[in-house]
Amino acid sequence: MSKRNSQAAKTAARERLREERERQAKRDKVKRQLVVAGSVVAVLAAAGGIGYAVVQMNKPAYWEAAKDHKLVKPANTSGKDGTTIVLGKSSAEKTLVMYEDPRCPVCATFEQAVGPTVKKDLDAGKFKIQYVGATFLDNSLPGEGSKNALSALGAALNVSPEAFSEYKSAMYSAKWHPAETDDKFKDDAYLIKIADTVPALKGNAAFQNAVKNGTYDRWALEESKIFDKDGVRGTPTLKMDGKNLTGADGKNAPMSVAEFNTALEAALKG
Repeated sequence: MSKRNSQAAKTAARERLREERERQAKRDKVKRQLVVAGSVVAVLAAAGGIGYAVVQMNKPAYWEAAKDHKLVKPANTSGKDGTTIVLGKSSAEKTLVMYEDPRCPVCATFEQAVGPTVKKDLDAGKFKIQYVGATFLDNSLPGEGSKNALSALGAALNVSPEAFSEYKSAMYSAKWHPAETDDKFKDDAYLIKIADTVPALKGNAAFQNAVKNGTYDRWALEESKIFDKDGVRGTPTLKMDGKNLTGADGKNAPMSVAEFNTALEAALKG
């Protein structure tokens, strides 16, 4: 090979190497730009996420906002805000006031053990029942199942007092009542599933829409204020003529049929 050809080959090789270096430099520059752009996007996304979280934290919780919703009173109620619920024969002279929280496990035990006797006496006209729904367990556990279930009970009461009573019994049954730490009642679908065991509520589109749409959410909040205003400390609490009906311990609600019968007999005479 001549020196000329050898020199030309070397020059061409150097030119190819230079071009390749330039191409690599361009690729590296583009890569750096992409990394920087990606980092900026990530920072903006993170900032946006933080901003969104801050906005969400500053928004009132749903049930806090529900205080300002339109108040819809269920049928079969009375009182200024529709929060007076009276069940039974109007001819009954005495009224048994019952305070219950839907999530309360002791209420479930009471309803399962004594509920049928209470219903029998109610139907016999021994007393009327004024039901007071409480939601304090949502604050202490915490959760929203008590409020949501009370709202659903309002939807059942709008159908009829009988539907309300049957639905309440179903909620407290061993089959459907969850542990107090399990906030199952916050789920509308679960509440509707329970309601399907009540003939008047099964497949009832108006009832189901009221549950899903939260028609009686504001009402549930108003109803629960009675428990707070009356200074009741726990559920279940039973009162007649302003005096508590208690079991053998003289403090808590009667938790057996025998205890209930004894307490009721004394209250009816008082």
